[in-house]
Amino acid sequence: MSVKKVYDKQPDTFEFTKENLVLAENILNKYPKERKKSAVMPLLYLAQNQNDNWIPLAALKYIGKFLSMPYINVYEIATFYSMYNLSPVGKYFVQVCTTTPCLLRGANEIVKACQKKISKNENTISENGMCSWTEVECLGACVNAPMMQVNRDYYEDLSKNNIEKILDSFMQDDPIKPGSFRNRKSSAPENNKINGNGINNA
Repeated sequence: MSVKKVYDKQPDTFEFTKENLVLAENILNKYPKERKKSAVMPLLYLAQNQNDNWIPLAALKYIGKFLSMPYINVYEIATFYSMYNLSPVGKYFVQVCTTTPCLLRGANEIVKACQKKISKNENTISENGMCSWTEVECLGACVNAPMMQVNRDYYEDLSKNNIEKILDSFMQDDPIKPGSFRNRKSSAPENNKINGNGINNA
C-alpha cells in the first residue's frame, strides 16, 4: 500500500480528544492571545500523535478553526516541514539517514534491511500495516552513525548484525528499546560489545 495513496484514507472529521484538548489549551496559554497562531506547529504534532502518526486534511482544517487562521496557512506550514506526515506511514515510521557520515559507516545496509523487512520501495507501508520507511537528510547524530529515527526515537550505532532484528521488533509491534547499539551514552566511548538490548554488535 503506497503512502501516497492517501485520499481513500481521509477521515471526514477530526477533533482533539478530551486529553489532547487540555494539552492544546495548555499550549495556547504559552502564547499571547493575539499571537495564538504561533501555536500551530505544536498543535500539528498533537494531531499527528493522536491520528496514528499522520495528519489528515480534516485535522488541518480543525486546527485552522481552533487558531482562527485560514486553513491554507496551516496547510502551508504542514507541507513545508518534513516532520509532518500528511499521509499514512504505519505505526512505526522509519527514517534512515543516508547523509555522508552515516553512508560511510553503513547506512546502505540499513536501507537494504528496510527493503527486505518492510517494503521494497520507500514510502510504502508494509503488508501488515505496521511500518514504512524513507531516506532522509542529516538527523544530527553523526557521531553515532549509522542511525535512524523511528517516530520520536533514535536508534544509533547500528550495524548489519542488529538492524534486521530491530526492524523485526517493529513489524511484530514489540519495539526494541532505542539508543546506542554499542552501549554508549550520548557519544561517549563504548564500554563493551554487548548492549543493553542483548544484541551482539561484534
